[in-house]
Amino acid sequence: MEKFTQVTSIATPYMRANVDTDIIIPAKHLKSIKRTGFGEHAFETVRFDAVGNRVGDNVFDSDRYKGAKILVTGDNFGCGSSREHAPWAIAELGFRCIIAPSFADIFAGNCVKNGILTVALPQAEVDAIAMAAEGGQDITVNLEDQTVEVGNSKYEFDYNAAHKHMLLNGLDSIGQTLQASAAISAFEEKQKHMTPWLYRA
Repeated sequence: MEKFTQVTSIATPYMRANVDTDIIIPAKHLKSIKRTGFGEHAFETVRFDAVGNRVGDNVFDSDRYKGAKILVTGDNFGCGSSREHAPWAIAELGFRCIIAPSFADIFAGNCVKNGILTVALPQAEVDAIAMAAEGGQDITVNLEDQTVEVGNSKYEFDYNAAHKHMLLNGLDSIGQTLQASAAISAFEEKQKHMTPWLYRA
């Protein structure tokens, strides 16, 4: 998994509250457990009309926000079902960081496992960042310092220490477990001597 230390980018403002995972990636597209192929369907009901034509003024396909690595959005982002496909789809759109007043817990946990930083800030600060995003300003999110900088403003955010370690070191849950591979091997060797019948073919 790619390490996350700092990202500087324009941001896509999508200031809707209670965006659930079915909005992020509709259930009808959950036909694969591969992590790719979901970006084209991300936010489908926002980006396309009922007959499949692209909605011209949607922020996700706007030239104004092309290349944005940061998504600024509303309260309770990622609520609904616990599908990991949601952060997969968001990552394929190019986002490395999401800024919102709050996130659904399971969604936030799925994000860290897929290299996406979720930054929770007070509503007023999120609104100020969204306004800067609409103006095309660059925003810097620094995970080491736990700050968001835009213009002359700097906002500090809290973040889970274990999740911070995972992102800074590019570790998903399996990678984190494998950091203890020496201890795991030592336990297995000890177990083989104590309970050899467990290892007989």
